[in-house]
Parts: sequence; C-alpha cells; structure tokens
Amino acid sequence: MDDIVVARALHVLAVVVWIGGVSMATTVALPALRRGDLGPDRLKAFEAIERRFIWQARASVIIVGLSGLYLTWQLDLWDRFRMPAFWWMDAMVGLWLLFTFVLFVGEPLILHRYFHRPATEQPDIAFSWLQRAHWILLGLGLATVFAAVAGSHGWSIF
Repeated sequence: MDDIVVARALHVLAVVVWIGGVSMATTVALPALRRGDLGPDRLKAFEAIERRFIWQARASVIIVGLSGLYLTWQLDLWDRFRMPAFWWMDAMVGLWLLFTFVLFVGEPLILHRYFHRPATEQPDIAFSWLQRAHWILLGLGLATVFAAVAGSHGWSIF
C-alpha cells in the first residue's frame, strides 16, 4: 500500500503546484502586467513569466495524469466513471484533458502564433482577454478540486 500513498501524495502535490500556479497567474501576475507594474513591455514580461512557469505546469499535469491513472488502475476504480455519485472523477479527467490541451497544444501552437500581434497592437484588450480566460480556468480548477475532495470524503450532490 505504500505505492498508493506515494501516488496519492504525488497526485495532490502536483495539483497544488498546477492550480496554485493558475491562481498566481490569474490573481497576481496578470493584474500586475495589465497595470504595467512589471515594465512597459507587457508582452516581454508575460513571456518571461510564462517561460519560467510553463514547464512546472506541464510537469505537474503529467504527474497528475500518471498518478491518477495509476491510482485508478491499482484501486480498480474504473466503474466509478459510470456512477453519478462519482461525477467528480469525470470532472477531474475533463479538467486534466482541458489543461493538457491548453499546455501542450493551445499554448505552443495557438497562443504563440496568434497572441503576439494583439498583445503588441492592443495590449489592453489582449491581456484583458487573457486574464478572463485564466479566471475561467481557475474557476473550473477550484470547483473541481473542491468537488473531488468533498466527493472523496463521501459528499455527493446525487
């Protein structure tokens, strides 16, 4: 059972880093960028922050996915995905899929290609849009963490 304890601890630790990073970006970094607190070149400051955190976020999402899969396999929890009372497990997988797409596809292939121009030509609009997107992701993340913790302790809305 030590492997289960380690897998669960890694899972939770990686979620803390991942969602904590989204919270930091949403509530601290992006507002500072929008106000110009980090210098007049918002795009340069944003890219410096992103470059330092993106690999932490990607590593966290990978650890969450692998540890979640391992726990589901080892504890044989597959049937929970068919039970309404365990809807929060589907929510965890859905959130993981969304962030995996954003971090590994959306950010490098879409954001880098299409954000640079609006961020330099209309930075107020571009960074406002980016912060709104982060608020949505943070809301989904916090709701999923709440539901998963409450659900794993027996709370259910069904």
